[in-house]
Amino acid sequence: MRGQFLPDPIPDAVLSRLLTAAHFAPSVGFMQPWSFLLVRDPAIKRRVHDAFLHANAEAALLFEEDRRDQYRQLRLQGILEAPLNLCVTCDRDRAGPVVLGRTHNKAMDVYSTVCAVQNLWLAARAEGVGVGWVSIFRASALRDILQLPPRIVPVAYLCLGYVSYFNDRPDLEAAGWRGRLPLEQLVYLDRWGETGDEATAGLRENLRRDQREAILLKAASAAAE
Repeated sequence: MRGQFLPDPIPDAVLSRLLTAAHFAPSVGFMQPWSFLLVRDPAIKRRVHDAFLHANAEAALLFEEDRRDQYRQLRLQGILEAPLNLCVTCDRDRAGPVVLGRTHNKAMDVYSTVCAVQNLWLAARAEGVGVGWVSIFRASALRDILQLPPRIVPVAYLCLGYVSYFNDRPDLEAAGWRGRLPLEQLVYLDRWGETGDEATAGLRENLRRDQREAILLKAASAAAE
């Protein structure tokens, strides 16, 4: 969600259900590394928006000229319009220096926090609340604006609110930036790049069918709303 937020506030009861869904996400070592920083102050939102504009101008220069022009036309945030901004963070020290399941992959705490983001996103969709993830920031800028301690990692900056409509396709797909990849081409058997040939022929046919049906169902759901 980016450009279709309504000004209506999210009721506390609804917000509580969203945060509860996020908090009940799985986490490695049951470390529950997440925290949820609610941002409602217009002045703070404006500072975050300014940080986005600065980073977005930098990002545009990384693309080739034709792609750059298209990039600059995309709407990539709803920071000021959304009634609620939410920064989901990861406390890397919450469970101590040695965490079950994180002993050999230190990033598992960040991955666990992303599970909380996904839970919140699914719960929001069920409540009719739109969510947009704004990732075009310098982490140092967010840390300064939100006064995050050094050990706290800002994982997701989200815009939340009721919306005037839900799109039947992702914005970037509708804008022609990227298309959805065929799922059957992304599934391998036993080794990277091995399709399994006849052993997975039935699965691949089902993947093609289910992806088509999912797209149709999403379009019908968006039209109904």
